[in-house]
Formats: sequence, C-alpha cells, structure tokens
Amino acid sequence: MASSTDRSTGHLNQGWTYTDRIQRGAEGVSVLEFYTERYPHSSPQIWLQRIEAGLVSIDGRQTRSDEELQTGQLLTYHRPPWHEDEVPTHFQILHEDEHLIAVAKPSGLPTIPGGEFLENTLLFLVRQRYPDRPAPIHRLGRGTSGIVIFARSQIARRQLSADLRTGKLRKTYRALATGAPAENRFTVEAPIGQVPYPPLGRVHAVSPDGKPSRTECRILERRPNAVLLEVDIHTGRAHQIRIHLAAAGHPLVGDPLYRIGGLPTDPPPIGRAPLPGDCGYHLHAQRVRFVHPADSKATTIICLPPRILQTTCELG
Repeated sequence: MASSTDRSTGHLNQGWTYTDRIQRGAEGVSVLEFYTERYPHSSPQIWLQRIEAGLVSIDGRQTRSDEELQTGQLLTYHRPPWHEDEVPTHFQILHEDEHLIAVAKPSGLPTIPGGEFLENTLLFLVRQRYPDRPAPIHRLGRGTSGIVIFARSQIARRQLSADLRTGKLRKTYRALATGAPAENRFTVEAPIGQVPYPPLGRVHAVSPDGKPSRTECRILERRPNAVLLEVDIHTGRAHQIRIHLAAAGHPLVGDPLYRIGGLPTDPPPIGRAPLPGDCGYHLHAQRVRFVHPADSKATTIICLPPRILQTTCELG
C-alpha cells in the first residue's frame, strides 16, 4: 500500500487546448451544435457558457455559438486550469532497456490523460523520469493495477503496437469476480461497442453492433460468493474484462459501473452517476509476453498481484 508520500495532492494543472478539424459531414452545423453532439458529457448550457466566455475559437479568432462551421476550419476549446484529484504516484520499474520500459501501475492512477486527469497520470510521471518521452503501447483502466509497456524507440513502438493489434503481444490478468461459475474454465465472446449512457453520452459495453471480442477465464480459487480468476484476453477492447465477466453473469467484485449482462448500471435519479474511471474493483495485469523488438527473443514480464488477488497457497 502506498504511503502518504506516494500520493499526489490535488493540484491546479496548466489547463489544456482541445482541437477539432472540421470534416465535410459537419459543414453548416453551428458551433454549439457541434460541441453538444460531439462532447455530450457537458450540457448545451455549459457549452454555451464556454463559448460566450471566449474559450472557443475558429482558426484563432473568437466565435459565436450560432456561427456555422465550414470544412477545414480548426475549432479550438481552451480549457482553463482545473484541480485534479489526488492519486497514487509510486510506480515500480519491472524492466528497462534502450527500447522499452515495463512499469507496474498502481490502482487509482490513470494511464493517460482523460476526463478530469491531465498531469496526475502514469504517462506524465514516467516522462518526468525519462526525458526521451516513452510512449505507452497499451493502457490499463484507472482502477486496474499491473504492467504497462512503454516504447522508447521507433522500432519498439512500431513492432509492439503491431503485435498488440494482431494478438502476438499477450496479456494475462488476475480478477476477483462475483458468483460461482459452474465450469472451471469458460470463454466469453460477446461483441463490445459503444452504447448510450446519459452521464457521458456513450460508454463501452456489450453491443450487437460491437467488435468481436474474446476473453478466456480459468478459476484459480473459489471463495464465499466470489471467484479468483486468471484471465487471458485475445482482443484489446476498452474495459473488456469488466464487460465480459459482467456479460457472463459474474461482474467484478466492487465494479461500480458494469452489471450482469455487460451493460452499464442505470444512473441514479439523484447524486453522481458511476463512470468508467471509478475504482473499487479488483483487476491486475499480471503477465505480458511478447517478442522483443531488438533481438526477437521471447520476453515475459511478470508483476506480483496484490494480496487479495493471490491464492491461499501463494500467500503461504
């Protein structure tokens, strides 16, 4: 467990600039309509306030909410600095060479910027330590702990990214799921796509129009009302393990978002709705296997899971 010195304090970041190049399909759409439809996590009233405050520009000049867009224009939203929540900042280096770095990410730390996080991310922390600006080959959800591979060379970035797409880079997880599956081994192949979710507009979930997805699960230990699983994913969809285990009738213990069926829970009538980046579940990227881009040798990186994701025998 991280000590108090291993956590960032909530701090004011430097703000961020979001840009969109207008495509032919958005020709004639108003600025307000564009932002409301493309970024529905903020209400039309919020977007109107931002535009009227001068935070949105077209090709470097301020715009109006009712101005109609033209193909090729550069639409820019200048988000002012905002306070980011506290996160764990300690990470362990599992492997390092001139081509790549393997990092153990703690649960609670976002991998890359997104949502309310810009600087309190693993990417920001790794680049503070390594000035050659390593690039993450894959990402883990904020609540997921374990291995993240960063490329340090162009050859590593090209090869590992390609291997991730084709399944040659293999990832194995530990997960704590609810219920008692009848079989000790089972496979989930529900397609994953985006579905409506009012608090954000859309989220990833089981969808008949989604992309083919495959997850293989093996029970390591049965516990009261829960099972410890070893999970191999053959595709890399967002939140795949959380969605597939929920689709199989066994949502992760503590998952605030995904319910049985692999769909998001209904937002409460009052109070904050659960979001994909919320923590509370138990999921750990334990092993990554790949062919090293420098010498073509089979390489395996292992990261010890937290105690709750270890078997009784492993705990001794």
